[in-house]
Amino acid sequence: MRNLTLLAALLLGAATSVVAQDLPQQSRTALGEAIRAVLIDTPTLLALVMDPAPLTGADLYGDEAARDLDLLAQAAPRLFAPGLPGFGAEGATPSIAFFTQTDCPDCATAEAELRDLAARLGLRVNVFDLTGNAPLVTTLGLDIAPSYVLPDMMLRGAMPAIVLEKYLRP
Repeated sequence: MRNLTLLAALLLGAATSVVAQDLPQQSRTALGEAIRAVLIDTPTLLALVMDPAPLTGADLYGDEAARDLDLLAQAAPRLFAPGLPGFGAEGATPSIAFFTQTDCPDCATAEAELRDLAARLGLRVNVFDLTGNAPLVTTLGLDIAPSYVLPDMMLRGAMPAIVLEKYLRP
């Protein structure tokens, strides 16, 4: 709630400076009075702007990240089970789930790069069709192919091999 209040105060201030430039003096006075009334009625808006210390070090996406990690942990048995269709090091525990689609222009290139990485790094990749695994895709919130799902993150869209390697290197 505090972040929302601070955001409202910042937006209000930004809107005031932009809008006030284009308003005649009498409108600027009315706008200023309205803002003054809001700040008097809600002194916490000024307190947050004047003392941002409560937000220092705040993790704005902490709840969302925790939710995603929980979701990945729940889906892990379906994503990283041995014996699913895929490629890479035989016998290795799958460490990435690759979601592809037949009508995807970037998927062939992404798969070729991922095959090369899997061979060089000794990884096993499970391959899923985005359209053929609708319940799992919906659960994960994937909406683009290719997508890569690792035990601790999801990467949507084609990733350059050099970036993907940083995430996959042990």
